[in-house]
Amino acid sequence: MAVLTAAGLAGTLAVFGGANAHAGPAADPDTAPGGNFDLSTWELQEPVGSPDSPTTIPSSKLQGADGFQDSYFYTDGKDGAMTFWAPEKGVHTPNSKYARSELRETDKDGSPADWSLDGSHRLEATLRVVSVTSNVCVGQIHLGSGGPSTKPLVELYYRSNGDIALGTENSPDGGQTLHDVGNVPVGKTWSYSIGVSGGDTIDLKVNDSTTHYKIPSSFDQYNQYFKAGSYNQSSSDSTEKGARVGFYGLDVSHG
Repeated sequence: MAVLTAAGLAGTLAVFGGANAHAGPAADPDTAPGGNFDLSTWELQEPVGSPDSPTTIPSSKLQGADGFQDSYFYTDGKDGAMTFWAPEKGVHTPNSKYARSELRETDKDGSPADWSLDGSHRLEATLRVVSVTSNVCVGQIHLGSGGPSTKPLVELYYRSNGDIALGTENSPDGGQTLHDVGNVPVGKTWSYSIGVSGGDTIDLKVNDSTTHYKIPSSFDQYNQYFKAGSYNQSSSDSTEKGARVGFYGLDVSHG
């Protein structure tokens, strides 16, 4: 579980637009993200490092008030948001052309999370997109072990006009179907919940709107894991343009 120990959140949401969120003590804007969030089941990928080999920060270094932070991953000094910055120019993985500052789910021992579609699994977040050039992915269910594919099962996108869309993969070989699921203006706070239930259904909730999508049987052999942050969906030679996303709540549950 990873939850922002934040409230005063009611005040934050009133300023930025309003949404359901996790409640708790006020966030400390002067601590690292690990001082406000439980990051014991996350590792961080950043848009720096060697070509095709982005830097990864393990959960052990993210945890606590003195945990890791830098210009790509930090606590907002005004509202305590865990903030991710992904410029259009940055190091990316071999399977993508886009840079990201993004958390990847792990187990408690720091090993990569890799869970079966059976059971119930849920990623919930309260966030706001501070700025975005074109399009940013703010949450994913990604394929893990079970086969050669490196595709996501689902990606939740936020576009510069405020449109929110869910991309569901057609098969492990590729091809994505987009579903329009809402609109929230840039800078306004909103919430999402992405879940898997019954082994074959994706459950999505954006603010108060819920939709469901069937998972093709071709994914049955694959395990999964969650990702959340700023996975920029545009690239250029600019280190000034990009996507900045602040999270006020982040929670994962399995059952």
